[in-house]
Amino acid sequence: MSLSHILRILTASALLAMLLALPARAQTILRDPDIEHALKQLAAPVLHAAGLGTAGMRILVIDDGSLNAFVIDRNHIFLNSGLIQRMETPDMLQSVIAHEAAHIANGHLTRRPINLRNARTAAGIGSALAAIAAVAAGGGAEAAGAVALGAQTTAQRLFFVHTRAEENAADQSGLRYLVEAGISTEGALKVLDLFRGQELLISARQDPYARTHPLSQDRYRTMQRLSQAHVGRETPKDTAAWYWFMRAKGKLSAFQRSPKWTLNRAGESGYADIKAMREAVAWHRRANLNRALPLIDQAIAANPNDPYYYELKGQILMESRQFDAAVTAYRSAAQLAPRNALIQGSYGRAMLATGQTQDALQMLEKSRASDGRDPRLLRDMATAYAKLGNTGMASVVTAERYAMVNRMEDAAIHAKRASGLLPQGSAGYRRAQDILSAVKRAARNK
Repeated sequence: MSLSHILRILTASALLAMLLALPARAQTILRDPDIEHALKQLAAPVLHAAGLGTAGMRILVIDDGSLNAFVIDRNHIFLNSGLIQRMETPDMLQSVIAHEAAHIANGHLTRRPINLRNARTAAGIGSALAAIAAVAAGGGAEAAGAVALGAQTTAQRLFFVHTRAEENAADQSGLRYLVEAGISTEGALKVLDLFRGQELLISARQDPYARTHPLSQDRYRTMQRLSQAHVGRETPKDTAAWYWFMRAKGKLSAFQRSPKWTLNRAGESGYADIKAMREAVAWHRRANLNRALPLIDQAIAANPNDPYYYELKGQILMESRQFDAAVTAYRSAAQLAPRNALIQGSYGRAMLATGQTQDALQMLEKSRASDGRDPRLLRDMATAYAKLGNTGMASVVTAERYAMVNRMEDAAIHAKRASGLLPQGSAGYRRAQDILSAVKRAARNK
């Protein structure tokens, strides 16, 4: 990892810290390969219509019950879990994605780097590093890293609030993307209707989306007029969109709501495999492996080429300490989705638990090459290096993990230790020096 790469991560993460900051509470990014795949399927037609494509775009979920969505750069769209759960139809969720994509396509992010100097503190950078990291425990939806963010509300607003001119432009562009993608525009109006009256509330009672996406009655009426112009157009029900919408909501709620709630509503999606998946999660959360396994096997039988059901089976087995069986399930998932970093990381973690250390390290390295911002992945890699007797590389990776979560003094200690253990000029030695340079730079910016 070069110094320039580290600094790019620090810069992007400082932006994210300001974005997610809410006083006196922690934020969590939920990383789940199934949910992210489902959201990407929903986003794909909108992103293509916006000219953005899907190759480098990630749709990530914030564990927050309030309604909010936002962007920080051209590569990430963030959706609060509460917003996803409040959406009633796929076109409602797609309209939110279209709106955020419009902020990217219309260049509304260009002014934000100017405000970065307001966020240049070690605390702000480090907290954000933890936020942007793919903090996945077994790749599951409920297992993610908590991130404490300390920016003040005033700074948050200065950094992220959109002007009404930007909102109007994003509304119109987003609506155009929906039309070009053959998606009903009724969802966009329904979403705006959720926020009507928000501006009359005091700031503390407003949803974050209303604070950063100002909604006026004039804006609502404009959207209503534009939307009605397309009402007569035939937009047949997109069965694929409905499936992925219900799957994302179903898995998210299965991990976030009580098992009893899930079991009472498991079949509401109308899809047998989603019903089985939700019930499997509910019984797993009740620590009943005998009930969970047949259900996830039922979902797999209905979709034998679906890597994400195998991944969930791996998680259930891993968390039930059935490590050998978990390796088998994750192997199937990795074969079906050979470039999915979250699945690769989970597979490597399972192999590490069964003593396949060298193979585990190779898989963890492969995962990191695709998504190198996961502190838990770095911890697993350090464990693998240590078990193989390579204490120098174990110290390098540990230093990178500490830097990622803003423990800069600890990062410096391990980077210095690595520098004394590794041959000068080697790749690991240079990575240790890059960490030390990044620590010094962060200290100057305090």
